[in-house]
Amino acid sequence: MSALFTTPVLASLITDLEQIVAINTENPSRHELEAARWVEGRMREMGCATTLVEVLPERPNAIGVFENGPGPVFAFNTHMDVVPAGEGWSSDPFRLWREGGMLYGRGSNDAKGPLICMLEAIAQMIRGRDSWSGTLMGVFVADEEVGSAGARHYVKTAPKIDYCVVGEPTSCTTVAAHKGSMRPIVQVKGKTAHSGTPDLGINAIIEAAPLYVEVAREHARIKSRRHPMVGNPSLTITRANGGHADNVVPDLIEVMLDRRMIPGEDEDVVKGEIIELVARAAADSGAEMEIVDYRPTTGGPTETALDHLTVAAAQRACLKYHGHETPITGFQGGCDLVHFRQAGTHGVVLGPGDLAVAHKPDEFVPEAELVLAVQIYRDIAFDLLKTG
Repeated sequence: MSALFTTPVLASLITDLEQIVAINTENPSRHELEAARWVEGRMREMGCATTLVEVLPERPNAIGVFENGPGPVFAFNTHMDVVPAGEGWSSDPFRLWREGGMLYGRGSNDAKGPLICMLEAIAQMIRGRDSWSGTLMGVFVADEEVGSAGARHYVKTAPKIDYCVVGEPTSCTTVAAHKGSMRPIVQVKGKTAHSGTPDLGINAIIEAAPLYVEVAREHARIKSRRHPMVGNPSLTITRANGGHADNVVPDLIEVMLDRRMIPGEDEDVVKGEIIELVARAAADSGAEMEIVDYRPTTGGPTETALDHLTVAAAQRACLKYHGHETPITGFQGGCDLVHFRQAGTHGVVLGPGDLAVAHKPDEFVPEAELVLAVQIYRDIAFDLLKTG
């Protein structure tokens, strides 16, 4: 059994996870500053040169850099924010609890579990610095769960990274592609009237009906497109807000569309398709209908070539520590890999925990996967930096 499985190392990981889960970083939240200071302090203690870079008011990225001679630049990346805890928890979501080999708490799985494993991998790499050459980084960002402001800011302002691992729950297997998302807000206008005399008004909710039909048709059209790792794109409606009183014909409704894109789809082309869809619906209804906003999302789709050495390094580490071949898969959702890929970085997504329990009450991460993730993270970084 590896020395990494000894009780002190696991205990240290659990202590770190307990501390950072206790920092409520629900997005939006200014407590990301407190979490960033905690992360920066840990990296500084290891010997990294550290900085906090404000992205949004009191919401910084925490950056750590350890230069160890000539060679490539390798970065660990994940996010410090979490989705709102919501209702339905068995216990306080910001107080880690342990049961049946699982560690429960908001962010334990997405993505503070990956974060503390990355910190431990950085520490182990620094202790073994005689065996590799290059630059090792921790890039821990704000706002991934809403608009990826942290990752977008970093890749626009920082030096190029050659390789990265993005920490998200993948059951410690390799993810090399993910979907993207686009959320336009379509506004449909009508005319108010007393609900007892509806013919004197124009009901915006009814006038929006052709939009719903066009969305269904468009989804049926695009789902024939397919990517081998993430499947098909999609289009659906996730919100519809209209009306302001029980006895008034509504003069306005706003409908949110959710368009999921697959690698190979161009965001500008997709935006054009949605504009055409809304124009067709407006023509059918005769109502005033337009896209008035695009809500922030994590971003577009991306993929890393399966034959790239980053993917190969991840697969070698997975084989070594899982003890068997593991698949290379894709995310149905989005993450910050797209922003690093757009900046020329080759990377994979990998981390402890199951995406199926992310964003839910009683979110958890298996404690054994924390240990597994540290080993895999460390070996990927070493593999890509060992020759300098």
